Amino acid sequence: MNTKDNSPSVRHVEVPMEHDGQRIDNFLLHELKGVPRSLIYRILRKGEVRVNRGRIRPDYRLRQGDQVRIPPLRTPQASSTERPPPQHWVERLKDAVLFENGDVLILNKPTGFAVHKGSGVDFGVIEILRAALSYPYLELAHRLDRETSGCLILAKTPGALEALHTALREGRMDKRYLGLVKGYWRQGACEVNVPLRKNVLRGGERRVEVLADGKPALTTFKPLEIRKRASLLEISIATGRTHQIRVHAAHLEYPLAGDDKYGDPLFNREMAAIGLHRLFLHAHSVMFSLGHRDIAVSAPLADDLKNVLDCLEDRR
Repeated sequence: MNTKDNSPSVRHVEVPMEHDGQRIDNFLLHELKGVPRSLIYRILRKGEVRVNRGRIRPDYRLRQGDQVRIPPLRTPQASSTERPPPQHWVERLKDAVLFENGDVLILNKPTGFAVHKGSGVDFGVIEILRAALSYPYLELAHRLDRETSGCLILAKTPGALEALHTALREGRMDKRYLGLVKGYWRQGACEVNVPLRKNVLRGGERRVEVLADGKPALTTFKPLEIRKRASLLEISIATGRTHQIRVHAAHLEYPLAGDDKYGDPLFNREMAAIGLHRLFLHAHSVMFSLGHRDIAVSAPLADDLKNVLDCLEDRR
């Protein structure tokens, strides 16, 4: 692959083997680090990006050996002036790796880490790992909320990313969560199948609501430990809507412990008194097939969540 050149001149890049099968828009985001996604799509729409001298759509999938013309764009300088992620964050994520092979990296994401940088967040998991690990390719296969801990899958090849996305889309990936909810659970094992829609309120706060014109969302709740003050549930989702578990739990009037957006403030204060200072939602296991291999990984609860469960002594 040609060496990146941040000067405003046309570049011609030959697609290497590790990017075979990748969408052109994602390839450009990789090549033009720091360039807004909106600009990537603009130059694609205008035909300024060519593959083998022809115009292509944003969903075109590259093949090894394709010749990509990248127009002159001024990208942010990745120089010594660019602040690296804090070393203790790097070490924490390295220590969180649960499984790795040639296709995927699965880690036990700590709570408080966004999966990618954004408004008010300088470094997400993906940026930290790209800075710390010398992989030619690394992309998020899915997302977890910043407050949610547990199994997070990253793809190490474009082929693995596509296979993981297909498995998610077709419901062939089993992701299970542990969540602590308010009160004595009386629903038994149940499904919640109500649509969700994202809304932005005054001040820019983003909330998700149950609305008839929202997107389909299906969540399954199964009780594991039922207690007077709170109940531990195993939760699985057939769709991946923003804040899906949190909103569906609140919809049942069993809000998640520590949820400061959709939860019960009084219940949250009670839980804080026994040591819960974050959302009690943990992606505890993931199972899927990749190629001819079945992969099953589980992420243990952190000590702070274990201690909260130990303090709920009124088990029935």
